[in-house]
Amino acid sequence: MPSSPGIGMHVEVRDPDDKVILSKVYSAEGRFTYTSHTPGEHVMCLYSNSTKWFSGTQLRVHLDLQVGEHAIDYQNVAQKEKLTELQLRVRQLLDQVEQITKEQNYQRYREERFRQTSESTNSRVLWWSTSQTVILVVMGFWQMRHLKSFFEAKKLV
Repeated sequence: MPSSPGIGMHVEVRDPDDKVILSKVYSAEGRFTYTSHTPGEHVMCLYSNSTKWFSGTQLRVHLDLQVGEHAIDYQNVAQKEKLTELQLRVRQLLDQVEQITKEQNYQRYREERFRQTSESTNSRVLWWSTSQTVILVVMGFWQMRHLKSFFEAKKLV
């Protein structure tokens, strides 16, 4: 069933820093691609440009996400740049190596953030346990002094 005429979609893509990467209105059909330069969670908002909720119109959306080297149409690249089969395969391998390097850098970034979080948590636990120990020792001395003065007042000691 095709989409109703006059209805389209507004697409907005934001990076992890909440900067708008893409903001565009599409008519009945559209396609978009974008390249991310920052690692993390990206937000894609798709919403209708129509406010007619009860008019019986329909909007069909097909969302096909391709990430990394899978998003490149190598046959199209080969035709545009007139590459031989060997050159195309070398290009694919170079893109795969670049993707692996990006993934390794992202994993290093995540490991660094996790390490900072772990060290911060360990520091807080250390200070919390130290403060509890100090409070317990102070309370113990206070109870001993209080009991000693109580027994001295009752002339039991």
